[in-house]
Amino acid sequence: MRRPPRDTAESQRRITRRGLVVGGLQLGVMGALALRMRYMQLEQADQFRLLADENRINIQLIPPTRGRIFDREGRIIAENVPSYRITMIREQARDVDEVIARLARLVELDPGELEKARRELKELRGDTPVTVADRVTWEDISRVAVNAPALPGVHPEVGLSRRYPLRDDHAHVVGYVGPVSDRDLDRIDAPEQLLRLPRFQIGKIGLEAQRENLLRGSAGTRRVEVNAAGRVMRELDRQEGQPGSDIQLTLDNELQTYANARLDGESAAVVMIDCETGDILACASSPSYDPNLFVRGISVADYRALLDDPYRPLPNKAVQGIYPPGSTFKMVTALAALEAGDVSLQDTVYCPGHLEISGRRFHCWKRGGHGNMDLHLSLRESCDVYYYELALRTGIENISAMAERLGLGVQFDLPMTSVAKGLAPTREWKVANRGEPWVVGDSANASIGQGFVLASPLQLAVMTARLATSRSVTPRLVKSIDGVEQPSGHGEPMGLNENLLREVRRAMYAVTNSNRGTAYRSRIIEDAFRLAGKTGTSQVRNISTGERATGVLSNDALPREQRDHALFVSFAPYDAPKYAVAVVVEHGGGGSTAAAPIARDITLQALYGEDPPLAAYPEADRPRIKAQQEKLRAARSRPTPEDSDRA
Repeated sequence: MRRPPRDTAESQRRITRRGLVVGGLQLGVMGALALRMRYMQLEQADQFRLLADENRINIQLIPPTRGRIFDREGRIIAENVPSYRITMIREQARDVDEVIARLARLVELDPGELEKARRELKELRGDTPVTVADRVTWEDISRVAVNAPALPGVHPEVGLSRRYPLRDDHAHVVGYVGPVSDRDLDRIDAPEQLLRLPRFQIGKIGLEAQRENLLRGSAGTRRVEVNAAGRVMRELDRQEGQPGSDIQLTLDNELQTYANARLDGESAAVVMIDCETGDILACASSPSYDPNLFVRGISVADYRALLDDPYRPLPNKAVQGIYPPGSTFKMVTALAALEAGDVSLQDTVYCPGHLEISGRRFHCWKRGGHGNMDLHLSLRESCDVYYYELALRTGIENISAMAERLGLGVQFDLPMTSVAKGLAPTREWKVANRGEPWVVGDSANASIGQGFVLASPLQLAVMTARLATSRSVTPRLVKSIDGVEQPSGHGEPMGLNENLLREVRRAMYAVTNSNRGTAYRSRIIEDAFRLAGKTGTSQVRNISTGERATGVLSNDALPREQRDHALFVSFAPYDAPKYAVAVVVEHGGGGSTAAAPIARDITLQALYGEDPPLAAYPEADRPRIKAQQEKLRAARSRPTPEDSDRA
């Protein structure tokens, strides 16, 4: 059957249109290819000519500048300083041993560094730069540059290295950086190539590790032209990376330095908190160490000395150390019983020096007893029997709940290593962790901060700030990131009875300002800066019945490791609380003699912003304070590493 002429004409028109479209597409593709060929032959001719002449293009990572760390006033804590080093690329050097031999005639090479470099040159990819000599002088760099033609694959470089100008003052808070290790890489899922650069530094502990992602930044890249010998001919282009974020802490450099100097010679810790914002103004752990030793790898001898020190300089006692809080816990027991209605402010308990509980005698620290005690007197003179009785009336659950309300047994979210949770024990806790039921004697021990109760100096400082303000003050370490203010730790009202809190604060005032108070000798004379506090002594050994019969041995008669821990918590000024402080002196003996003077001195330093006048101290103490201030001024004016370098 023949198609109509009309249909045949329509089919021919369609075929013609399709042919035109296909032909147009072919012409377009051919035109694009022609333009690309012209661009490659004319515009990129020089580049391809270089490649054809045994040159090539390398893409290299540019390490980012690590973010700096400042104190609350913008003063430097951690900075980056120039560091000269010499690197080698194996595939460019070809005969590695021969090139190293030539280099050794120009620059003194450390045998240990050289052995490590040889190992890395064998194990790492052939195009990876390996550090052969670190921290060399500018003269060394110059000699290598002049002899570059004879040293294929050798590159003098200027990099940045971390430095902590205040050395040991912030070591436990800020931590330190160090070269990336295999262990570090194993802990990271899909580590970026930047971390595989030899000697690249990352945070190891402290804030440096906890905020590594913020401080590190992101790498940039550069495209360089190198010749057949691996020598860089020129840089073709560069894409800058993103520097790390600058972090401003709440710490005050001057106060932190003073606190470290004041703790010198002790195994101790101190934490000071701003009662308004929760800012941690000082967080010192003694003894400390110089974090600069770790930046490029600490020697075995130096590290062994730190490990073997009986005063334990490596742990941060301020947040990692947990101790029985002793009598500093008595405010918790008192508030728990008062809030539950199990005791009133007027109720008294008779203290004969002990209390019989379930056939066991629980002793007061004062062997002859205190007589009739109410809340005010029991805190002022730190009577133990009063709190044994309160524990029997109110029970451990109320005590534990109040402890957590005041910040004990709580793990605060702070960017420091191993922030301890402490322990506010309950019946369920003992069954789960000890496999034993709770007994009434456990409550008696807990009521005076002994037994299972554990707290860190940080938690005790938070507890004190909350008692002073009636608010749930929360500690804050980071003030701002790249200038952006971080949330305050001001806190909301805790909802506790203000009349009861006021009486507890009044009793704490009597501890330091009444001549019957346990910390009277550590009072502040200046009326505007009056101190309120509480002493504490926690036992680290059991006292036998026989020893009690013959007389309990004094701390001075015991080996250091068997002496009691000394504690003190305080806030000031009493009428308008500004600072809360907690001090723990390991094996210091009594809180009134070892810890209270430290807290008083640091508080005065903060209130005055400088060395306080002698008139702020009790008259009998002024000669000693004058000599102490002169000694501490000398300690705080020690030269920095930069000063030593200039000398």
